[in-house]
Amino acid sequence: MQVSRRGVLAGAAAGGGLLIAWWLMPRSYASPLVAAKGEQVFGAWIKIANDGVVTVAVPQLEMGQGITTLLPQIVAHELGADWRQIAVEPAPVSGAYANVPLAQKWIALWDPVAAGLSASTDALMAKRFAGAQRFNATAAGTAIEAYELPCREAAAAARAMLAQEAASRWGVAWEECEVEGGFVIHGERRATFGELAEAAAAWTPPDPVPLRPEPLREAPLSAESDAAPAFPRLDLPSKVDGSYRFAGDVRLPGMVYASIRHGPADGSELTGFNRDAAAGIKGLAGIIQSKRWLAVAADTWWSADQALNAMKPKFAVTAPVNSNEITARLDTMLDGGEAFPIAETGFGGAALKRVDMARRYEVEPGYAAPLETATATARYADGRLDLWIASQAPEQARIAAARAIGIATEDVALYPMPAGGSFDARLEHDHAIEIALIARELAKEAPRAVQLTWPRRDEMIRSRPRAPAWLLIGAQLSQADPGAIDALRLRIATPPAAREFGKRLFGNLTSMAAIRETAGQADAMACEGAVPPYQLPALLVEHIPVDIGLPVGRVRGNAHGPTTFAIECFIDEIAAKYGREPLSFRMAMLGGDVRLAACLQRAAQLAGWDGGVNQSGQGLACARIGDGPGAARIACVATARQGEGGVRVTRLSAAVDIGRIINHDIALQQIEGGLVFGIATALGNPVKLRGGVPEVVDYEALGLPVLADCPDMRIEFIASEAPPADPGELGAVVAPPAVANALFSATGLRLRRLPLLSDGI
Repeated sequence: MQVSRRGVLAGAAAGGGLLIAWWLMPRSYASPLVAAKGEQVFGAWIKIANDGVVTVAVPQLEMGQGITTLLPQIVAHELGADWRQIAVEPAPVSGAYANVPLAQKWIALWDPVAAGLSASTDALMAKRFAGAQRFNATAAGTAIEAYELPCREAAAAARAMLAQEAASRWGVAWEECEVEGGFVIHGERRATFGELAEAAAAWTPPDPVPLRPEPLREAPLSAESDAAPAFPRLDLPSKVDGSYRFAGDVRLPGMVYASIRHGPADGSELTGFNRDAAAGIKGLAGIIQSKRWLAVAADTWWSADQALNAMKPKFAVTAPVNSNEITARLDTMLDGGEAFPIAETGFGGAALKRVDMARRYEVEPGYAAPLETATATARYADGRLDLWIASQAPEQARIAAARAIGIATEDVALYPMPAGGSFDARLEHDHAIEIALIARELAKEAPRAVQLTWPRRDEMIRSRPRAPAWLLIGAQLSQADPGAIDALRLRIATPPAAREFGKRLFGNLTSMAAIRETAGQADAMACEGAVPPYQLPALLVEHIPVDIGLPVGRVRGNAHGPTTFAIECFIDEIAAKYGREPLSFRMAMLGGDVRLAACLQRAAQLAGWDGGVNQSGQGLACARIGDGPGAARIACVATARQGEGGVRVTRLSAAVDIGRIINHDIALQQIEGGLVFGIATALGNPVKLRGGVPEVVDYEALGLPVLADCPDMRIEFIASEAPPADPGELGAVVAPPAVANALFSATGLRLRRLPLLSDGI
């Protein structure tokens, strides 16, 4: 009899027996760190050099969010190091850095059959999967949840080992020693980390390790504060002077550079090109032809790209998708498609006896459009591939590259590089597959390094945008209390985007194969945020899966963007129709969420909220991302006006509760960046598709905000004892409805489509 992991789990669950499976057995992972000369390794996270420099390994992709400061900051505090002696290096891909919370959040994507057997089983499976699969992915704001405690434990262990060595020299109990500022201290005696490190590395730390009584925290500052940060970003000086090395900055001896042309749509095939047209271009190193793309390598990237232009590759496209076709499919399905209930609260759908007010909201595909296009460098020799890449899911990129050229995953060495931006675009690994194929082809003549950089056009063509969503919201309103909501129903027509993404990431499927395999499936993750933060008597959320013919993926804010936009605009519409003041109307529905109530009150104070009366130009919105104590909350008041130069957002006032704050300055940067991202979502230009190709592919045509478009921002954090929550997506999801509501106040026009100016104003 063949016994499978899934069979054991399913059988045990059905019989109520004990779950005993290899998959759930505990595993341990050796430290993957390698010490340089004069360094000592302390577990999987820390190295201490003889000169006292403490190097912290960071297993998450640095893409502007500051993770290469946050995790070292946690280590420095727990270890007792001086911030000036802290250095950082990217951690190698290893099971020692498993992102278990993200694995559990995404369990339906990597094991949809076994997911949901029980909460405890899901947790055990996620822990085993994340370790065994080296799942170090950076996504969904899980870094602090996943890595704060391991960083603290590693630092506490190293602190104890340093104290043990010092105590042995001084003839005292190690528990009597203090560790601070890079010194181990006992009375008048002190020793530096560097003096102790070599001998301390041989000690065995106590079990359990002695964590400090309080984790790291920073107090919230007022919106007017300009105090210098206590822990300045480690990556800031090198980013300012240009020495910071991104994926596109890799330089290797004898390296050549590659450009690429993709077909105008997923599934398109290369049908021909004029090879002879590139003959006059100097420095060509190779022409690499695939079924769906054409690449050229040369001494310079410019030469490679010019060769592609000259060769004029042609592609055959089957049923290219156009924007009007996407709209038609969403229209049709919203009205008559099969709906799957994905959330019910209170009395549920049965309580909705009539619809007193209904509105429809439309959110077009949203593109990440990071400044740095997809870039990777590779060298193939003797059956092994070296790969330099910025990836949010490095192990999945390794697997994909290995499969593409038919070698074992262990024969791919991945060197993590930071990204100049991502917004979740670097969860995809198409360029890892392409650079592996290009490197292997070039190696047939002689092994050499090659760097592939996608042109902006191809970045746009190959992007998987945030899924479009058409939302219909209907409310049954109280007859005794005008405007009060008795029951709410949301119908969301959108592709099963999360399931589709999961098939690509974990199943290594092509985009079109992923669409086929997930067609018609309900997807709760594709509708995240549809359960509003308000305590309503009855709520029903339904997902209508739609095949739009366009691959979609994750972009900053993800499903919370469309759902928060629709809900917050609808709440505002009810308030306007029934003469309810928008702030007090929301406050009355919050139930026991005092944290969000505090955010609303403080945002109103920061903005000088006037009730959003006609012509005031003020609009209000709030959002909650996550569940339980670790949920993040934000309230925002936007001030907008219409002038000769178009619509202008002049001020954003926001109050934020992200629980315990680790680094106030970085949290503030994340909120500010998210708000600007949200302005781009609200007021940027829509990307229309014609023949499967975006009509615009450059930054200028996207209508993204420039520095002059950035409004005055007043942001404050609410003091909280809750666990830390991620601030990265809050601003991105709350700004669009706040701006839409502000424009209604300023102009009297209710805009229900994102981007708001899709059809003019």
